[in-house]
Amino acid sequence: MKIAVKARHMTLTDAMRQYVDSKIAKLPRYYDSVLSIEVMLDVEADQPVVEIRAAARQKHTFVARHRDEDLYACVDQCVDKITAQLRRHKDRVRGHRPVPAEQTATEEPGQE
Repeated sequence: MKIAVKARHMTLTDAMRQYVDSKIAKLPRYYDSVLSIEVMLDVEADQPVVEIRAAARQKHTFVARHRDEDLYACVDQCVDKITAQLRRHKDRVRGHRPVPAEQTATEEPGQE
């Protein structure tokens, strides 16, 4: 998995890069088909903005964006948003599995 951390309109410190890397490294735990993650740290109107883009297999792209007063809190909230999206997608993918024929043959409706 590729992780790219970029900063726009600000300087990226080593502490911030390590913090973002530690948070982002946990994302494949929620959905293992993630191929690359891009984190954009920006400052708009004197407020930090964090945007995370996660590209997964089969051309699925997940995007989360958050604006807050504190940059670290902004990263945390954005990671929470992208985590929720990945979990929801994984649940949908798992829900589309067909029921094995053995189970449908033994569980006919109306019989007890």
